[in-house]
This record gives sequence, C-alpha cells and structure tokens, in this order.
Amino acid sequence: MVTRVLIADDDDVVRDVVRRYLERDGLDVSIAHDGTEALRLLGSQRIDVAVLDVMMPGPDGLSLCRSLRRRGDNHGYGVPVILLTALGEEEDRIAGLEAGADDYLTKPFSPRELALRVRSVLRRSPSASGVLPMDIKAGDLTVSTAARTVSVQGKLISLTNREFDLLLFFLTHSDSVYTREDLLKQVWQWDFGDLSTVTVHVKRLRSKLGGRHRVQTVWGRGYMWVSEGATSGQPDADG
Repeated sequence: MVTRVLIADDDDVVRDVVRRYLERDGLDVSIAHDGTEALRLLGSQRIDVAVLDVMMPGPDGLSLCRSLRRRGDNHGYGVPVILLTALGEEEDRIAGLEAGADDYLTKPFSPRELALRVRSVLRRSPSASGVLPMDIKAGDLTVSTAARTVSVQGKLISLTNREFDLLLFFLTHSDSVYTREDLLKQVWQWDFGDLSTVTVHVKRLRSKLGGRHRVQTVWGRGYMWVSEGATSGQPDADG
C-alpha cells in the first residue's frame, strides 16, 4: 500500500517543492491550500502522515493538530503530525509539541530533511511497528504492543505515537537512567535535535498517566521509569 502524505500549506512554492520531493521518494501526496481543505481531506482520505503549516488560514496547524488529538479514536488520533513553522523561538516549538505534534520543522527547511522526518515518524507508526506482539503490565497499567493501546483497568488512554513509543521504551528499560540525548536517539531515532522535544513529551506522558506514571527525574542525569518495588531516592518532578 502506497504511503499518503498530506501537505497543508498556503505557500504555493513550499507545497510544490515538498510535493515533488516526496513523490520522487515514492510517496503519494495530497495537497491542501488551507486548514479547511486539510480538514476535509483528513476526513475523507486515508492519511498516513500530516504535514501542517502552523500559520495557514482557516484552522491553522496547531488547531488542526489539537482537533486530531481530541478525537481519541482510530480515525485520526494516531495520524503522525509534523508541523511547519516560521516561528523559531523555543516557546513556539514547545507549543507545537504540546498540541500533540510528533515533530516540527522551522522554515526555511531542506525538503530532504522533511522527507527524512516523514520516514522517521512512519517507522514509529502502528503499521510499521516491528515490535513482537505482547502485553506489558505495570500495576493496573496495560500496554498492548500489537494494538498499540494503553489502558488502565480496561479504560483506554489516548497517546500519540511518540508518547506510546516513549512509554514502551521506559517500560522495557525500567530502573535505568537515560539522558534526553539517549531518548532522542533511542525513541526518535535522531542523532541530534532539540532536547525540549523530549522534555515536553515526558511532561505530556506524565499528565496523561496521572498517578500511574513512574517516570522520575534524576537530577543532572535524565529520566528513569521506576519499577514497582524499586526505590530511586530521587524526587519526582516535571523537569
């Protein structure tokens, strides 16, 4: 099945350059000129990755991303989202991640880099998962690697693909400390990048799991998932 990428941007040059590059990379590309058209395509086509401009007219990229994440069903929530933004400040990038984006690129960007980011999020999507099917239990938390679902006492918790991958990594590497650089390489498969990406995703994961999360900050070192019965001696925090 051909992978379909949605490019939603009001800049004709950006759309055309990105479309041609991704099509040469073997991907099928759908084009939207604004947020309204993007919303229609997301509701009528099978989209594997959505690349959304933060500042396009109509529903902007942030609003569309939040809308997808609020659905909480299989018809949109799990669609990986890459945001394109001309706003390069850290708070702008964090706002995108907190909206539920899997990744972001700051304009101007290289079409090749975008293609690599698309491939990266596709590798982490449910259809591309190479993880052996199994259920992982941590207290009353159950993670299904086959269905890529997380539940607490049978009640599903909606996580993005990156949040799921981060949780799965923590659960399968418990009681060991990992720096943000380690997590960026292991979970995102990036050799370099903005470390605030990791910070925001850890914060969102903690928020969604509530009191059931066991992610602890080891000050000056990184993060660790503490298994039941283990003690770290470190205070929990949002950092």
